Amino acid sequence: MTNRERFTAVLNGEKPDRLPMVEWAAWWNLTTDRWEQEGAPKIDGPDTLQNYFGLDPLRQIWISPRGAGCPSPAYHGAGLLEDEAGYEAIRPFLFRDEDLESAVRRAESWREGHERGDYAAWLTLEGFFWFPRTLFGIENHLYAFYDYPELMRRVNRELTDFHLKCLEKLLPVFQPEYMTFAEDMSYNHGPMLSKELFDEFMLPYYRQVVPVLRENGVKVLIDTDGNVEPLIPWFQEAGIQGVLPLERQAGVDVNRIRENYPEWLMIGGYDKTIMHLGEGAMRREFERLLPAMRSGRYVPSVDHQTPPDVSADQYRIYVRLLAEYAKKAAE
Repeated sequence: MTNRERFTAVLNGEKPDRLPMVEWAAWWNLTTDRWEQEGAPKIDGPDTLQNYFGLDPLRQIWISPRGAGCPSPAYHGAGLLEDEAGYEAIRPFLFRDEDLESAVRRAESWREGHERGDYAAWLTLEGFFWFPRTLFGIENHLYAFYDYPELMRRVNRELTDFHLKCLEKLLPVFQPEYMTFAEDMSYNHGPMLSKELFDEFMLPYYRQVVPVLRENGVKVLIDTDGNVEPLIPWFQEAGIQGVLPLERQAGVDVNRIRENYPEWLMIGGYDKTIMHLGEGAMRREFERLLPAMRSGRYVPSVDHQTPPDVSADQYRIYVRLLAEYAKKAAE
């Protein structure tokens, strides 16, 4: 099977020759800096480290609504605006056709290898919690549901229009195996907003975009960190089919999710915090995941980016074990 065929089979609940062996998220720069010092090559393309370590290539296109020249926040978590006037000031930098066209050109350049099956591909669109937060800032965004509800609705209406335009232009030339809405709307104790706010400010917009994706054969997932399990029924109402990264530190259990949601798609789930502890700890973690791996519709991967306390040699052990269990799960 090709990399693309293998990935598609798992997402469809079919049994491949082995499970995909992917790193769904790019590595931390501190991690890759360490690995370069330990002999790994400097990244000079989308598949450099995948090829070096023996992973299956997985390429991502992220289409951001913020265009070139958009102001940057003063610090992490700070906002770009406070009210309607602030939104009007940065609106010329948002939802620009030229940024969309650049993403489409990149997709076209990848099409031949993708159709040949050299790699699987995924699309990321910024979600209806994530994008307003990048505008208001982390704290003010949570107040904005109450202080600026009409502005919040306007932002997400215009974001919806942008996403639909993206799909109209992208899907005829490039069909990813799956996509994610970047959201990060859960933390270690669960969701960051109530079901009522989700239903009012997010659900109507998902219901406009998700059907277009599914009608074109693209599996629809949510990217949200932390304890996502309480949110799964919310996402199912929106037509969403799965989630990543399934962070173990937040108490997420892929086996429990599989028991409660047999058709739910999952990517991630491997506890990154034990990787520096050696082969025994890494093997025990694969044994924990093996029932879910055998159940289908699950691509095991690190539950977020590999931390810099993992050496290149330790990561090689992880990849060797991943190959072993990817075959075992498909037997």
